Amino acid sequence: MTRSNVKSYRYRVGKRQYIVIQIHQTAKGYAETGNVLASNAVNIQIKKQKGRRSSSKR
Repeated sequence: MTRSNVKSYRYRVGKRQYIVIQIHQTAKGYAETGNVLASNAVNIQIKKQKGRRSSSKR
C-alpha cells in the first residue's frame, strides 16, 4: 500500500449516534515476471467506551 487517508465523523440523529469512516487507499504492484498482489484490505476495530473518557484535562 502506498498511501492511506482516513477521515472519521461522528454525528447524532435523535438519540442515536453514528460514526462514518471514510478510507481512501492506493496500492501499486509491478513485476517483470511472476505475480504481484496489490492488496487494498482494511482492518477496523470500533470499541464502545464505558462512561466518559478517562484522560480528562486537569
